[in-house]
Amino acid sequence: MMYLMIAAGLLLLFIGGEALVRGSVSVARKLNISELVIGLTLVGFGTSVPELVTSLQAVGQGAVGISIGNVVGSNIANVLLVLAIAVILSPIVVHPNAIMRDGLVMVTATALLCGLLWFDQFNRMSGFVMLALLISYLVFSLVMDQRRQDATAIMHKEEGEVIDVQYGLVLGIVIAVAGLAGVVAGANLLVEGSVSLARSFGISEAVIGLTIVAVGTSLPELATSVVAAFRKKADVALGNIIGSNIFNILGILGVTALVQPFSVRGSAGAEAMSGGQPVSLMSSIDIGALVLSVALLFLFAMTGKKLARWEGAVLLLGYALYMGLTFNLIPVPAILSNG
Repeated sequence: MMYLMIAAGLLLLFIGGEALVRGSVSVARKLNISELVIGLTLVGFGTSVPELVTSLQAVGQGAVGISIGNVVGSNIANVLLVLAIAVILSPIVVHPNAIMRDGLVMVTATALLCGLLWFDQFNRMSGFVMLALLISYLVFSLVMDQRRQDATAIMHKEEGEVIDVQYGLVLGIVIAVAGLAGVVAGANLLVEGSVSLARSFGISEAVIGLTIVAVGTSLPELATSVVAAFRKKADVALGNIIGSNIFNILGILGVTALVQPFSVRGSAGAEAMSGGQPVSLMSSIDIGALVLSVALLFLFAMTGKKLARWEGAVLLLGYALYMGLTFNLIPVPAILSNG
């Protein structure tokens, strides 16, 4: 039963996420909202709605490991899996100036996440600060892009154009609402099924969140990136990944912490106990993979004129290595032990 719940949840998240983005984009176009705004908000962040709803559902049910694992795992998967596949399908011509601003925001958000994990400060004040930073980033980006119309603005505009839909206003609203309902239902099924799976096999909820849930909620980003690659607009995939990672940290964790503060430290009898002392639900391997994914993205994007297929293969190999370490298929060096 739990396998059916997980499968049904993933399917609903994917279909619902796609419907929500497409319906919303169609409505925005009928309201004469610019492709720039659509690309920066509805596409760049809309594909992260499954992660948002899933994290809220998980923390509401006390499955903090799934909630935080979903965000960290999604950001890792976005770069090492989704972007890797897009690059292998179609090498990405990189314009460093186009991604510098958003890339630096992603690095800053990732550093903030690492700090919050280290000090375990997912309280309402942190949530408020993260949301304030996200709104400030959006407002600043929209103002700058509309004024300068530079490479960054062109990239965000193309992010909107890659979603080729033209529904009527009413139909677009219906599709968007139906998509949102599908995402909510899918997130509920996925969380319940994942919790059951973790308890049945004695697997950490955090591991389930970092893997099955994270990959499942990243399917909309994968779909958008693959479509962009086939349309020879693979650079859009890079912008979408960066935008999604920013929203995952500042938006999803910001909203989650604001609605229901949580702790990433284990408690007595919980899964994260080590020698009777609570430790972080995120291990040094998880944080290392998160930091490494951002570092590789910047290294590859800034040191050449394009992301080549071999670099996509390196990213994919990195994800395979991370999965091997996560599921103990590869011996873990003592320096990388959990905690």
